[in-house]
Amino acid sequence: MGIIERIKEIEFEMARTQKNKATEYHLGQLKARIAKLRTQLLEPPKGAGGGGDGFEVTKFGHGRVALIGFPSVGKSTLLTMLTGTQSEAAAYEFTTLTCIPGIIHYNDAKIQLLDLPGIIEGASEGKGRGRQVIAVAKSSDLVLMVLDASKSEGHRNILTKELEAVGLRLNKRPPQIYFKRKKTGGISFNSTLQLTHVDEKLCYQILHEYKIHNAEVLFREDATVDDLIDVIEGNRKYIKCVYVYNKIDVVGIDDVDHLARQPHSIGISCNLQLNLDRLLAKMWDEMGLVRVYTKPQGQQPDFSEPVVLSSDRGGCTVEDFCNHLHRSLLKDIKYVLVWGASSKHYPQRCGTQHLLHDEDVVQIVKKKEKEEDGGRGRFKSHTTGPARIADREKKAPLKT
Repeated sequence: MGIIERIKEIEFEMARTQKNKATEYHLGQLKARIAKLRTQLLEPPKGAGGGGDGFEVTKFGHGRVALIGFPSVGKSTLLTMLTGTQSEAAAYEFTTLTCIPGIIHYNDAKIQLLDLPGIIEGASEGKGRGRQVIAVAKSSDLVLMVLDASKSEGHRNILTKELEAVGLRLNKRPPQIYFKRKKTGGISFNSTLQLTHVDEKLCYQILHEYKIHNAEVLFREDATVDDLIDVIEGNRKYIKCVYVYNKIDVVGIDDVDHLARQPHSIGISCNLQLNLDRLLAKMWDEMGLVRVYTKPQGQQPDFSEPVVLSSDRGGCTVEDFCNHLHRSLLKDIKYVLVWGASSKHYPQRCGTQHLLHDEDVVQIVKKKEKEEDGGRGRFKSHTTGPARIADREKKAPLKT
């Protein structure tokens, strides 16, 4: 029996099992088995000669956004509208067969936009080259799930299910669970609050399913069984997602209002070029990019080309800003002056752990180099005479 058949058999067993207090331990073990099988499904076969054809392109710019959706929802047209890159668009499905990159120039930043082929139901199992598409989405900072506003809401649920099956968690944060494997000592289970979804016995059974008999587990929040399995697997990707409903010009105003009020959603029309500016602003807010401008000492700030930081790519502190400029700059810093929304007064003298905000101006003050002759002020020595008294030149005797 193959891996896909075993997964479907376990899913069928879970569907026919009643959910109550007596069966929660059995359901927890079944969830752990499915997670293990899906991880094996994503691994390349042993002895494979190479990775095969993929869609991966070189990272460029300050952020990467991937377009994911069913065929013929307008992904290629949206890429052309936002970047100017020509991507073939037609009335038939699967027009795009490979990854087509484009660059968005917005707010003095460069954002890479990737047009990926449409995926279908069963993409997590390899149908329609779905694994290559999802692999590129894992390397992105933001996912734009392009949906047809005239279709049912089932498309969004199908795509979310396919992405979660391969370890992508949309608009979620990592669970506050500390997990560490040990060599000896058994399993240590602790929690900082009362748990309602997981108890010690269920945690032991899930760990034994993974053949883990020595570990330390600490719950810092009321997490579920799925959260515990995600932490044990350790290969989950938590990524932000914006649901883009295209073709709003073919539905009623009530439907548009309903779609726009949903969280992380926005309605657009590529045909009439409606709401594209709001889409760019939404992408900017979700990615959390921070522009920082430099100011040389005694000169005006340089607003031509900012340093773009983000929490997903390194961080937004003064230390991250200095490392972005040069690795050796941090050890020569005396202090930093900051103008902008992050400072309490202008300028504010800050340290390396100060968190920068968008459009801040930073001036770096470096340490002064020590003088070679040593000493300062009245103790400074400028003599060029000999070091020993015996080597001094004797003055000629006075004439009388």
